[in-house]
Amino acid sequence: MITERYIHEKEGYSPFLIREGWQVAQLNYEEASRPENIKRLDVHHQTDEAFLLISGKAILVSANIENDHITYDMEEMKEGITYNIPVNVWHTIALQEGAKVLIIEKDNTHLGDFEFYDFSKSQHQLFLNEIRKIWK
Repeated sequence: MITERYIHEKEGYSPFLIREGWQVAQLNYEEASRPENIKRLDVHHQTDEAFLLISGKAILVSANIENDHITYDMEEMKEGITYNIPVNVWHTIALQEGAKVLIIEKDNTHLGDFEFYDFSKSQHQLFLNEIRKIWK
């Protein structure tokens, strides 16, 4: 058989198809992806990151940070729509239990092309307030 098949059923993130220049990963719900447990944003300096909701509910979050002030663009993902976070844009993704998201990015991004911005307590509260506006 020529067609390759991949499946990721465990919780969390798994890059399962890595080729020169690109990779496909899947993020499945885990406790760390609940909004209450998200404590930081991340950014990639060498790749865009494309997201496709496979199932469940997810909010894709992009953010601008200036002088520790964060402004958000949050969108509840819909199945069948590809969302792209451009290179150098802060972001995260919040998942509800059972959610699965496909991710396409530059190969080996998970090995080092990331930087984190940790929330202060007040920033985390603002983040949760923004999420709650979408998931009432």
